[in-house]
Amino acid sequence: MPPEPGAPRHIRLTSHAGGTGALPIRWGAATPAERGPVVGTTMQRGHRNVIGTHSGSYSVYRALAVAAGALARDHRADLTNTSPTDEIGPYPQWGDPERIVSLDPWGATVASAFASEIAAGYDIRPTIAVTKAHVILPEVIEAVQKGRLKPDGQLLTEGGAALVTKAAIEPVWWLPGVARRFGCSEADLRRVLFEETGGMYPELVTRSDLGVFLPPIGGQTLYIFGDARDLADPAVELTARVHDECNGSDVFGSDICTCRPYLTHAIEECIRGAQPASAGGRGGVGLISYSRKEGRALGEVTKFLVYNARKRQVGGDTADQYFARTECVAGVQDMRFQELMPDVLHWLGIRRIHRLVSMSNMKYDAITQSGIEVGERVNIPPELIPADAQVEMMAKMAAGYFTPGVVPDEQGLKQTRGRGLE
Repeated sequence: MPPEPGAPRHIRLTSHAGGTGALPIRWGAATPAERGPVVGTTMQRGHRNVIGTHSGSYSVYRALAVAAGALARDHRADLTNTSPTDEIGPYPQWGDPERIVSLDPWGATVASAFASEIAAGYDIRPTIAVTKAHVILPEVIEAVQKGRLKPDGQLLTEGGAALVTKAAIEPVWWLPGVARRFGCSEADLRRVLFEETGGMYPELVTRSDLGVFLPPIGGQTLYIFGDARDLADPAVELTARVHDECNGSDVFGSDICTCRPYLTHAIEECIRGAQPASAGGRGGVGLISYSRKEGRALGEVTKFLVYNARKRQVGGDTADQYFARTECVAGVQDMRFQELMPDVLHWLGIRRIHRLVSMSNMKYDAITQSGIEVGERVNIPPELIPADAQVEMMAKMAAGYFTPGVVPDEQGLKQTRGRGLE
């Protein structure tokens, strides 16, 4: 019988093995049966074969729902009719333990791939979901009105809605592979993860038998323009952008950076790239990969502190001090560390990006070093750069970001200024 409301309950520690029944995970196996399922259940302790639990950063909200009595602890999702709208993979990269270390390639198909295990009582949950959507953006509507884009009735409606396939992906880290990506030992990675999360996950240092970690961080979303299967065909031209979250610009249109203009420019390029030639398109496929790494993964509080420091410093907000002010506040210029970013491209089977809509050298290097070819690099048109974002753009070009134009010199950086706080 369940305990009476308010009755004390034993706290179940997870720092040591607690029973039998956990299915093995053989990362990099060629089939889901050989690889085994990811089981992050909080109910059947003996079934757990990972560190952490599902839903990434949203796991804390789930805990609140349980504590408030709004969610039953033993609830299991009814996965009826939740299967992916588009078939993605499997691709050879799924069985390469060096190509994918930060997501579960079988995460979208657990209901079918592990049907027998679910029937046997294992709480196995999807970590990837694939669906369809209409994306409506004022910039795309404007492109239609000005004739830059032509509705075709399949990828772009008369009203300016883009028809896409989209996929949501939760992080699933295979710790030995993640450690190799960052050039450290697995033991050091585990220890630092444990210490820098305030000891949140003791299994990191006590359960070396558990090699998979479900970190409490944001995931990523893919927006695919055209047939998702074409992403894996290097003969089909692929236009792509890898974009890191910027709530201030992406959602609210803040003009201190180029994030939203670059994102919407990339979406326009992806639509045009995927449209048939009859609509003025390139007859290929488009991809936006959107990662939740707010403020260069420093967080929005840190980002706003940096904004204030830039605007109040002696001499004003100048391009030559752009990176220095971030480092003064955060201790580092950037924590996005693109080493894990190409994994999702390998999940899609991508071997060549014909047109990469990005100026970032870090993203370009991570993609090409992972074995994916990149052809043309597409920069943001100058007319789309807000006046206050010239500080960011000049600083990045001087730091080695891709530009087909003139790289600003030291004098040019000092002369490029943003407005003040008032």
